[in-house]
Amino acid sequence: MSDFLNAYSIQRWLELCPQGYLEDTVYGHGADEQEPLIEDEVLREAEIRTTVQLVVGERAALAASSGLVNAAPDYPSKRFLATQTLDEARHVEIFTQRLYDLGVKKDDLESTIDQFANPHLVKFAEVLLEKVDNKDFVAGVVGQNIVLEGMAFTVFEMLEAGNRQLNPKFAHTLEGTIADERRHVGFGENRIGSLIRQYPEKKPEIERMQQEMSYHMLNTFSSAFEESEEARAVEKELAQEAGVESAEWQGVDLASADTSELEGALENTVINEFKTRLARIGLEYQAPQGV
Repeated sequence: MSDFLNAYSIQRWLELCPQGYLEDTVYGHGADEQEPLIEDEVLREAEIRTTVQLVVGERAALAASSGLVNAAPDYPSKRFLATQTLDEARHVEIFTQRLYDLGVKKDDLESTIDQFANPHLVKFAEVLLEKVDNKDFVAGVVGQNIVLEGMAFTVFEMLEAGNRQLNPKFAHTLEGTIADERRHVGFGENRIGSLIRQYPEKKPEIERMQQEMSYHMLNTFSSAFEESEEARAVEKELAQEAGVESAEWQGVDLASADTSELEGALENTVINEFKTRLARIGLEYQAPQGV
């Protein structure tokens, strides 16, 4: 447990996060960075839709991490989850701020989220939060720090790569969240493996939860890319006109790839990461049925 304490203490969090990569940032980005003007309404709506999914996911993460504090069996875990709760609250705030930067009025925030939130992402969150509400620490941490955070980590990486040149403000915002998610996933792997070995009877239940969450995750990806086809065509045309240098992620040219290529790359990357991380804690990835 000493290694765990050293790696995930509040002091270490202070040094890495507020005193480290977030120092001198404003809502996660440079103080002088602004959201580029988006004149095309199709693109603007697509950016709002994408950002709404980030807010929905981070609200779920905030509810889960805060709920798991009291379910944790030891104080090192409680302290780490307290830092994660603040991380997730920050993520909710910075992505909400991006909605405002994109022109969403504060009075319209909740109605905008209701309008654009993907139903499968909402169900994904409900599966996780049911475990948290039942104070099931082991299942809750697997769902939160392996499945949800693992998905978010990969989505953020893809978005960061695609926005590095086009929108440095958003890319820099994502850099900090990626660093946070890496730490959260590390906690899940380091803390839960021993508990899985201690309570092997929980494995089938946890694997069913992972399977159900993965089902809703893959359906979220599918519908999100389908809804973005028109905006994707506009993006590619504008990038060609502007002579924007192509960005690559997981071997895919983000400037020229169609939505099916992007969806395939994202799904394969997330699932491969799931398989690796679940294996490290003694679980086997369960492929969802009917996707």
